[in-house]
Amino acid sequence: MELFLVFIFGTLFGSFLNVVILRIPKDESVMFPASHCFSCNTPLKPWHNIPLISWIFLGGKCSFCKAPVSIQYPAIEFLSGMIFFIIAYKMGITLSSTFTALAFLVLLALSMIDFKYKTVPDSLNLLALLLAVLSAYSLDMLIVNLQNALLFAGGFTLLRFALSYVLTSAAYKKAKRNDTPWTKHYHRYPFVEAMGEADIMIAATMGALLGLKLTLFAIFLAAVLALPVMLLVMNRSAEEQRVPFIPFLALATFITYLLDSQIYNYLENLYA
Repeated sequence: MELFLVFIFGTLFGSFLNVVILRIPKDESVMFPASHCFSCNTPLKPWHNIPLISWIFLGGKCSFCKAPVSIQYPAIEFLSGMIFFIIAYKMGITLSSTFTALAFLVLLALSMIDFKYKTVPDSLNLLALLLAVLSAYSLDMLIVNLQNALLFAGGFTLLRFALSYVLTSAAYKKAKRNDTPWTKHYHRYPFVEAMGEADIMIAATMGALLGLKLTLFAIFLAAVLALPVMLLVMNRSAEEQRVPFIPFLALATFITYLLDSQIYNYLENLYA
């Protein structure tokens, strides 16, 4: 019964998460105006906002204008409820597990925004990191979480600098070979950024949630999960090849968190 209530609690957060996903990328307030239909702009009644139930009983349509309501709404609510349910089942119902579940909910929001807009808001990235650090179950663990977050933030920053330098140098050399008397005084090579700042923040969040060894495993798992998609789009246009990576990092983090003991034991036996 307690876990069922936890699931319901999670769906309530999921309902608000839909507002966050839709409004923050547009730089709109998540509080005002009140929830309304995006087709007819009619404010919704309280019974129109009951997670999962309202969408099902309304047949996935607006109660006023009958315009279809995206399945994203119940999907996010259900996933949010399941995240709370699974974390509580694994860790128990504690303050630590609540912060952990909230951190994963923010990662879910970041994944949806990155998938749709291929960019993520810094406010949510910082919130995910803060929640991940606060997910500690003791003061000592809080310090360890912060250390791991800073370690991966610094490591990814260094990696970003090194890769960007190598790629930009290669672009420069290629441009120099094609110089002509008319173009040699102009820089015709781009600065190639190998990694976005958002990825650095996500890595810090992963470090706080998983620790050193498991975060390295999760990064590898994210690359494996993304590989089929990368192969699928490799011959398409440059825009279509811009695959958002945060959804894969978030999914890999969640899988690694759930199977942390099994993965850790496997790694220990592998390198024993």
